[in-house]
Amino acid sequence: MRNWQDSDRGKPTEGQYNQPVRPSNLTIALILTAGVLAISFGSVLVRLATTAAGFESPGLSLVISALRLTAASLLLLPAWQALRGARLEAGAWIYAVLAGVLLAVHFATWITSISFTSIAVSTTLVNTNPLWVALLAWLWLGQRPSALTLAGIAVAFAGGVVIALGGSSNPGSNPALGNLLALLGALAASCYFLLGREAQRRGFGIGLYAAVAYSTAAVVLLLLPPLFQTPFSGYPPAFYLWVVLMALIPQLIGHTSFNWAVKWINPVIVTLVILLEPIGASLLAFALFGELPGAQVLAGAGVMLAGVVLAVLGNRS
Repeated sequence: MRNWQDSDRGKPTEGQYNQPVRPSNLTIALILTAGVLAISFGSVLVRLATTAAGFESPGLSLVISALRLTAASLLLLPAWQALRGARLEAGAWIYAVLAGVLLAVHFATWITSISFTSIAVSTTLVNTNPLWVALLAWLWLGQRPSALTLAGIAVAFAGGVVIALGGSSNPGSNPALGNLLALLGALAASCYFLLGREAQRRGFGIGLYAAVAYSTAAVVLLLLPPLFQTPFSGYPPAFYLWVVLMALIPQLIGHTSFNWAVKWINPVIVTLVILLEPIGASLLAFALFGELPGAQVLAGAGVMLAGVVLAVLGNRS
């Protein structure tokens, strides 16, 4: 895999990108802002969908994940036309498909976690991506983290322990399991972003890449609900409305915005921006459900986010 620092300087090599000119910082900032606003609705829409269904279970969480990605894939069908003129380098398809598989793992674990723990805890833990990206860069790319980055990782994990031991006005039926699933979702998402970046570096445009990755994730997820004997049909119309809104807002707008941005700037910076999601999600959860995070959860979240900031500052290059 190529070193991501090359593209951070805005000087892609000849033939490396479909787009020869790096977008302006303002354009990148605006798209990242739209992405954060969009993904903030993700957890709330999941909660609304499960409420409309009338029950919560791992099987239903997988149904929601599968239908969300399926709807997004169908909306992206016109993007497949770009395949005719695409000039893809070796391995581009492998990275795009693997990214889709990791996206499926991300949704299967994270959306299921919301059935067992609170929205505040789930969204905080699932957004520890900068830590995992820094670690993966060390293990995968051989880029050793600085001492400040390692200190940030330690602080963030301490915050995660505080969160895991904390609670909220609606802590969930099995907080320990929910917290673990959310962390697994974070690791899968980190791999998904890095793989997607490489797929785009090897010739995929953002539309075609999103179509391939989301379709792959949909196929994987569609196989899982039958294992839990959970049907895809028979739910109230409101359930399907919330799922379609998930596909439109947090998926097509949110995820696609970050997938686009990760091609042009350091992935650690992109995942740092995603950390704003818990703030928006928690505010929406309070407004719609009256769900207040407990003091211990807030303290742990503060410690974790401080650790993430230290980790990113140590990885400024």
